[in-house]
Amino acid sequence: MPVSVPALATRDDLRNVAIVAHVDHGKTTLVDAMLWQSGAFRANERVAERVLDSGDLEREKGITILAKNTAVRHGGLTINIVDTPGHADFGGEVERGLSMVDGVLLLVDAGEGPLPQTRFVLRKTLEAGLPVVLVINKVDRADARIAEVVDACYELFLDLDATEEQIEFPVVYASARAGRASLTRPEDGTLPDSPDLEPLFTVLRDAVPAPSYEPGAPLRAHVTNLDASSYLGRIALCRVHSGTISRGQQVAWCRRDGSVERVKITELYLTEALERVPAQSAGPGDIIAVAGIADIMIGETLADADDPRPLPLITVDEPAVSVTVGVNNGPMAGRGPASPGGRPPGAPRERTKITARLVRDRLERELVGNVSLRVLPTGRPDTWEVQGRGELALAVLVETMRREGYELTVGRPTVVTRQIGGALHEPVERLTVDVPEDYLGAVTSLLAVRKGRMENMTNHGTGWVRLDYTVPARGLIGFRTQFLTDTRGTGIAHHVFEGYEPWSGPMRVRPTGSLVADRSGTVSSYACSSLQERGSLLVSPGAEVYEGMIVGENSRADDMDVNITRERKLTNMRQSTGEELERLVPARVLSLEQALEFCAVDECVEVTPSAVRLRKMVLDGKERMRERGRRARDAG
Repeated sequence: MPVSVPALATRDDLRNVAIVAHVDHGKTTLVDAMLWQSGAFRANERVAERVLDSGDLEREKGITILAKNTAVRHGGLTINIVDTPGHADFGGEVERGLSMVDGVLLLVDAGEGPLPQTRFVLRKTLEAGLPVVLVINKVDRADARIAEVVDACYELFLDLDATEEQIEFPVVYASARAGRASLTRPEDGTLPDSPDLEPLFTVLRDAVPAPSYEPGAPLRAHVTNLDASSYLGRIALCRVHSGTISRGQQVAWCRRDGSVERVKITELYLTEALERVPAQSAGPGDIIAVAGIADIMIGETLADADDPRPLPLITVDEPAVSVTVGVNNGPMAGRGPASPGGRPPGAPRERTKITARLVRDRLERELVGNVSLRVLPTGRPDTWEVQGRGELALAVLVETMRREGYELTVGRPTVVTRQIGGALHEPVERLTVDVPEDYLGAVTSLLAVRKGRMENMTNHGTGWVRLDYTVPARGLIGFRTQFLTDTRGTGIAHHVFEGYEPWSGPMRVRPTGSLVADRSGTVSSYACSSLQERGSLLVSPGAEVYEGMIVGENSRADDMDVNITRERKLTNMRQSTGEELERLVPARVLSLEQALEFCAVDECVEVTPSAVRLRKMVLDGKERMRERGRRARDAG
């Protein structure tokens, strides 16, 4: 007997769509324009630009870090929009966002075209089987090349083995900043002919399928994200796949370990614009927020209490980069900002969190909402190995902890290797570089040292060249700083995880050594004036240093212990050169990401709420000499 398949019903008043793109291609700006034109804000309301980038780090860096959802109402249609990060390091957010929606808006810059992160987010979209609406954004750029970019997008779809239905995507031409969109292709560098985003809303209604569900099926809601409230506690963000859920209802909580527990939904919210509004009930296709379950985790299911049917857990890509995070055991641990005289007598100590218990608890809390992160124990009780997608994701975690008052030491990032078929394999990245023609030789030689393989070179005829490389992930640790130096700050580089390949052999990525302080004290301008000939300094006169702290970059390959606290000896003898001015080159101030890239194997970054310092893991100079001797004897 043939098995009868129940007919599916649809919610024609609802569309769930995610916006995916490469970094800085205009996702959040487009969401801003859609919110304004749907009447979400009053005409005289003050709203910040990129309103969904609400975190301090997101605004400072100009990127989206956490996936967020909003809802706009247009012409009787409710559109739930999930704004996802464009950086592959936050791929766990992208994968969770795609599990909530029925279609995707793919944004591509009309000048830059598809870039590595475009490939990453599109690959995830196609794997999920979601229909795509292509939006060519920034068509009013002076260097826009709309026709070429559309062709490149078709090639990318074919390269990623898209199905025939997925390749038949509609194309919308837009300028998110101007709030305009059109279905007809404008001339390069001109605005779309429509005065608003109405063509985009029409395509969303027609091309993105309405949520479908089986009538009469029991409740199944998937937990895709977590939030917290000081009043409500943990809040679970869910997509309802079938059934209905109501405030005060008893539901089955299907946990990751396979157990099922009955819980009560104390609060239920739906999203309207940027606000969560209380709701009595929600149905299939709705994206909701529920409170009342203290320990709920991402990937778990809320199901019918009498017929629990858990949904599959959310799976994310494996981590590719790891760092060692430990407590701050340096001489300046727990002290306030570094000042010429140290902490004034009687001044209160800066309240920082420096114990191993506090650091461990904070890392464990991060695992609750970040499914792409792993924390592994090491041989020491005060040190942990933290694995993530890339350097940026790990640096954002450390920067967030720093702003919360934690003190840490962070080692140099390393890659996570695998044994495949009995052979050692390492992660490989796909790198795209845009450089002026004058620096082409410098960039190719830089990547040759890092085992990079050039796969494509394109000259657009504008004085710029685009290079496509495949590079081992460890070759890109510390690459950006040297790349910007070699291209005088003009080069643009983007990379994304490509896969695993056999280990490519030893690699020397940092050709210089470090200038290391050999004693504690205050940096003097007299010592700086003589040491700046040896290399570039990382500290300024008046800063407090200690033995083993890195104060500069040596121009040679080996490390050098220096006395950067030495002062001029004054006598009562006048000399013709005694009154010469000391001309100092300003010290290089490294950000947290730059400091992590700069680190050598035996160095680490000391991170406090008020400072980022570089130091040797072993502070005592004599002990470092003995270790070097032991390594030399073992190598011989």
